[in-house]
Amino acid sequence: MNHSNANRFQDFFEESKYTLLKNYLYNYRLRKMVVEKSLQNENIKLILEVGSGISPVMTRTKLIIYSDLSYTALQMLKHAYGNGLYVVADCMNLPFKSGAFSHTISSEVLEHLKDDRKAIKELARVTEPSGKLVVTFPHKKSYFANDDRFVNHFRRYELSEMKDRLIDAGFRPVNIHKVLGPLEKITMCFVVYCFSLIQRIKSKKITKTNKPGLMNLFGQFFKWANRFYMLLAWIDARIMPRSLAAVLLIKAEKN
Repeated sequence: MNHSNANRFQDFFEESKYTLLKNYLYNYRLRKMVVEKSLQNENIKLILEVGSGISPVMTRTKLIIYSDLSYTALQMLKHAYGNGLYVVADCMNLPFKSGAFSHTISSEVLEHLKDDRKAIKELARVTEPSGKLVVTFPHKKSYFANDDRFVNHFRRYELSEMKDRLIDAGFRPVNIHKVLGPLEKITMCFVVYCFSLIQRIKSKKITKTNKPGLMNLFGQFFKWANRFYMLLAWIDARIMPRSLAAVLLIKAEKN
């Protein structure tokens, strides 16, 4: 990895093992499930999903534009899905006309931006009147830890802060859902610690082995382990109070 690159996700996209396993992750699959459910009964004309990377949270429609800063990620996404359109774009300066979309989605994006308020106002601009925005975000400032620093989060949000930002941009929050509970926070802190440790060990022993059979076996284990852990994380999010949630979803309507 090139650690001088400010876009850590661009580094990840260039690692084939990461891209192979990314979409099996329990937290991504839960986030995707909750976002798609929140848009289930909507009259969709055209959706914009910003910061989709290689892992979009809405794949059940062709009426969608995926946007990301990474051309590499969008190339991979187009190859994997094919549906919709793909536009390299900065969500703080979207290249779309005002009111172009009936629905907009920002999932785990705003916390990576220095000027998150500008991005929300851009999302409001391109959303039609009475259109909907679905946003998911890392919750609770007190949860900020090594996993946030690892993926270059500028912040975590209190629920009241995110609601204020949405209202200030011209949205009216209509629904709030828990996506992930405190188990997610504990898990990701542990995973990032282990990953960093492995990277340090690997940097001391630079050996390249190509064992596709072993990788396939690990891939199958990873896939099933995440399915099991997804169930645990779903239960954790259901039973824990919203005040302890690690990730929240807000569905808002443009005034």
